[in-house]
Amino acid sequence: MAALVLLECLWELWMAPVRPGGSWLALKGLPLALAWPALARGATRVRQGMTLLLLPYAAEGVVRGLTESGRHALVAWTAALVAALAFAALLSSFRAERHAPRAR
Repeated sequence: MAALVLLECLWELWMAPVRPGGSWLALKGLPLALAWPALARGATRVRQGMTLLLLPYAAEGVVRGLTESGRHALVAWTAALVAALAFAALLSSFRAERHAPRAR
């Protein structure tokens, strides 16, 4: 998740901004950064919300990867891959939690 926050911010500021010099789209990493402390604590509701929140990030990466070229497409596909990996990691955390022995 930290990699996705960093990538989303760097994407719009330096790596492949929509407009030269960066844009306000760099703030798209802010919701992920704000959820980070609760996610690090392992809060179930936040993890559930993050699974829903990651889908638009992955979709944006795929759309911009298909519509842009060069470095912009590469950064977009990387963001889509990182979002998909974060989604898979969250799903596996739910599976591990479900199969973990419960303390009594």
